[in-house]
Amino acid sequence: MTFGPKTWVVGETVTAALLNQEIRDQFNSFLGGWTPYTPVWTATGTAPSIGNGTLGGQSMKVGRMCTVVILLSFGSTTTYGTGSWRLSLPFQAGSIPSGTPGVLNWVYNTTAASNFMMGAEPLSNSSTGNENIWMPSQSLIGDWNAMTESSPVTPAAGYSLRGYGTYQTAT
Repeated sequence: MTFGPKTWVVGETVTAALLNQEIRDQFNSFLGGWTPYTPVWTATGTAPSIGNGTLGGQSMKVGRMCTVVILLSFGSTTTYGTGSWRLSLPFQAGSIPSGTPGVLNWVYNTTAASNFMMGAEPLSNSSTGNENIWMPSQSLIGDWNAMTESSPVTPAAGYSLRGYGTYQTAT
């Protein structure tokens, strides 16, 4: 919902404008279009730079549930920084009694013979909204590491990283 529902009082006159606001507009927020956002790409060491690549995302928030899609496409002038990569979420993840507020799934596309790898990212309720990207290591099947500038595969122009998932937000 885009806002909290109205608390009605005895004797209040129901108007078309109120009905539109309380019913139509709320349903439109459920069924509406996605909201674009630009994720922030950081690393635990030296910061990466998108250069002539592209980085974008979109989200749809219904109540405290957010579905998000992120696309990072590497260009010829993209620099990859050092350390584990992180991408920001559109909303801070919420706190739940046990486990994590959600998981994002990642697909890393390359132009090499093994042209894609998949990973996952259990979310925390970190106030920064930056989450490490977990991908399998290139050395061992089933070995998971935080994605870096050289693992699982050193990125190059034409490669891309796509993230998608649903999580619980803090508000």
